[in-house]
Amino acid sequence: MIEPLLPDATPRRGGRWRDHRQVVNGVVWRARTGCPWRDLPPGYGPWQTVYERHRRWSGDGTWERVLDGLRVGCDAGEGEWTVGIDSTVVRAHQHAAGARHAPPADVPAARLVGVLEGVAGPSGPTGGATESQRSAA
Repeated sequence: MIEPLLPDATPRRGGRWRDHRQVVNGVVWRARTGCPWRDLPPGYGPWQTVYERHRRWSGDGTWERVLDGLRVGCDAGEGEWTVGIDSTVVRAHQHAAGARHAPPADVPAARLVGVLEGVAGPSGPTGGATESQRSAA
């Protein structure tokens, strides 16, 4: 179903590529569990391979093509999709405190335009628990 949307798996240099299915399953497992990349079970292949392929596909738009391909025909006529994320379920890992200050060199700047615009965060209160606690003090 998503195989035609993924990049060509024929090796360009070096050895054979790990099967796309195994890597996609590893990325999905990691997204579902929220574990660090290094804790990826060995059944999905080396964590470095899964991480690099995920990063490469995020940068070149592969994941967007896959999502668009999966959404074809779903909820036809409903228009744009909206996703709500509740901060009580989305948690950052304890080592996620430091942020990269410069954009990654291997991702084209045109792909980062929308991402970098929202870095400053919302201008007003978002209604989160932390803000509510601050305003009550």
